[in-house]
Amino acid sequence: MDADTMMGTELSGLRLRRPEVAGTVLAGTDGLLISSDLPATDATHLAALAAASFGLGHRVADTVRHGEFRESVVRTSAGAVVTYPAGRNALLTLVADASADLEELHADARAVARRTGSVLDTSRRVGVAPVREAHAALAARTSGGRLPRRVSSHAWRRPPI
Repeated sequence: MDADTMMGTELSGLRLRRPEVAGTVLAGTDGLLISSDLPATDATHLAALAAASFGLGHRVADTVRHGEFRESVVRTSAGAVVTYPAGRNALLTLVADASADLEELHADARAVARRTGSVLDTSRRVGVAPVREAHAALAARTSGGRLPRRVSSHAWRRPPI
């Protein structure tokens, strides 16, 4: 089974086991969508918002020195949106109904996040752009890299005072 099939199976399996979960989104920590099982909401936007939520939660946890970020929970009048880290560079976000027991959901969701995160960590690098070596030679400048000169038809004049 390839990584994409495994992730899709994990996300749909979570929804089958937990009927209070309305949808799932797996995204990179950069906010780019990896996989989604979300029927109603735009998964791309939720992926970006989950990355922002993770960044803020991670920063708060780091500032108060209370350990690593575990989850971000947003409770609404109709339910909750919960984001978990999935490996080094991904996030699992769940949209749950108001009937959801979050304590039970956390255990199941963390297990799915661990499994999908380990697959992502070993199969591909998510959310990480290749970085050039610090001491590598700089690229040669070519004439194509110059900006065109601006040609002005009139001379600059001082505005009236």
